[in-house]
Amino acid sequence: MPMKPKKIVLSLAALFLSAGTLLPCTNLIVTKGASKDGSVMVTYSADSHQLYGELYFWPAAKWKEGSMLKIYEWDTGKFMGEIPQARETYSVTGNMNEHQLVIGETTYGGRREFRDRNGIMDYGSLIYVSLQRCKTAREAIALIDNLMQTYGYASSGESFTIADPDEVWIMEIMAKAPRMVEGENVNKGAVWVAKRIPDGYISAHANQARITTIDFNDPDNCLYSPDVISHAREMGIYSGNDKEFSFSDVYAPVDFGGARFCDARVWAFFNRYADGMDKYLDYAMGYDLSNRMPLYVKPNTKLSVKDVADMMRDHYEGTPMDMTCDIGAGGNAVPYRWRPMSFEVDGKTYLNERAIATQQTGWWYVGQCRSDMPRNLGGLFWFGVDDAGTSALIPIYSVSGNVAECIEKGNGSMLEYSETSLFWIVNRVTQFAYLRYNQVGTEVRSVVDKWENEMIDKTRQVDQIAVDMYRRDPELAREFLTDFSVNAAQTLFKTWVELDKYLMVKYIDGNTKRQEADGSFSNNGHDPRIPASPKNEGYTQKWKEAVVKDHGNVLETK
Repeated sequence: MPMKPKKIVLSLAALFLSAGTLLPCTNLIVTKGASKDGSVMVTYSADSHQLYGELYFWPAAKWKEGSMLKIYEWDTGKFMGEIPQARETYSVTGNMNEHQLVIGETTYGGRREFRDRNGIMDYGSLIYVSLQRCKTAREAIALIDNLMQTYGYASSGESFTIADPDEVWIMEIMAKAPRMVEGENVNKGAVWVAKRIPDGYISAHANQARITTIDFNDPDNCLYSPDVISHAREMGIYSGNDKEFSFSDVYAPVDFGGARFCDARVWAFFNRYADGMDKYLDYAMGYDLSNRMPLYVKPNTKLSVKDVADMMRDHYEGTPMDMTCDIGAGGNAVPYRWRPMSFEVDGKTYLNERAIATQQTGWWYVGQCRSDMPRNLGGLFWFGVDDAGTSALIPIYSVSGNVAECIEKGNGSMLEYSETSLFWIVNRVTQFAYLRYNQVGTEVRSVVDKWENEMIDKTRQVDQIAVDMYRRDPELAREFLTDFSVNAAQTLFKTWVELDKYLMVKYIDGNTKRQEADGSFSNNGHDPRIPASPKNEGYTQKWKEAVVKDHGNVLETK
């Protein structure tokens, strides 16, 4: 059983010492045999307070011999250096390329002394350069390794999800601890390990390194850098046997924050779809760090793309960490806690939960790699902006030749409002939903569900048309899928513009206007411009009880 609340508070003394407690992003993984339609599915939420919601796009290209590629750090825009450009690069839409290679990530930080300040390749550049140059997951793993060892790895500890229509890998990397000789780092590069998720299983990672032991004689399912153990010995952080070596425990040991703020999100996914996960609740809540979860689990049902999308909207509902149940949810069951992640009362430190769905998401996706479709046709990149809890996914085919204006890179920024940007209109709706989440948020989710279910049905029809077209003219099929993707994005944008107006009219001033069976607003029976008396839906019972406890002696009626 979990510790009692008093003991929880006492265990938080060193809560925020780990880097992992403050880091964003979640990846969920579903293999072919675990999905209803036989697709590989990977999710990613880019949960940065500074990241704008836009869809990256690189067209396929041929490059002259000797061309160079400028590398800019993804998080900051800082110029890092140059590397030789490939002679040919592939089309990339978001985090998926035309050959259905998809890459996601979460940052776990790890040991602070393992940082190469002179490295060129940051984790974002590794993702997008690999997508432009590789066709398969294994090719991407090899290229990432080559780029890091050749040009240096410039980020902290990182977990990548790397998938194609046939397999999914988790690759975890850590920069080597720098050793400077005459101004040059002789320990340039990174150590790493990668494991393939077995078909029929699901996995996830969320800002905590999860790979432990290494399968040294199973190259079909486990790959690693040759110095992954020797470098740890050299740095004096490991002295045991090779077979007992654990990548996570050595390079990124889990602490309370790594479990509660990070692996708890993995547990939420596993708990929803696998049996027996209650035995890991103590670990997820940070109470028993020795009881670590497995890297992957067998689901008790096969998952659909809608199942996976909705999992990205999780706030620990139905668990002891349910964010809708305590008084922190306010009077309208808001499953969000504004930062910072901790607070103090009477000298004791308490936490705010970090769920999969979070307010600071810039953009997120569910990538589908489909082996039953032509390799350079079947990638389906479901893309959304802002908080997954109140935003809808757009079906975008990864062979698309261009991007819709409403999600195009450069249409607005975090410092520049744009009337034509999907990110900003979604944020308008979401910010309003946060005020009365159990009412406005519920209605927004009904619109999200209707849209996504319609798009799932629509893509089945589009797939059939595109495959028939592809047999006759592959380029025509690509143009058809591009038009569909662009139109879907613009249609969603228009839908949210109207939703914004509708919600404002319906829920203004804390009231809820009454509606007729057809959805129109009811009037007072005399003047069509004057509404009927509105409903006053008030606050949750939990909130009322808390108010009475705090101030009831003043508020009590006589």
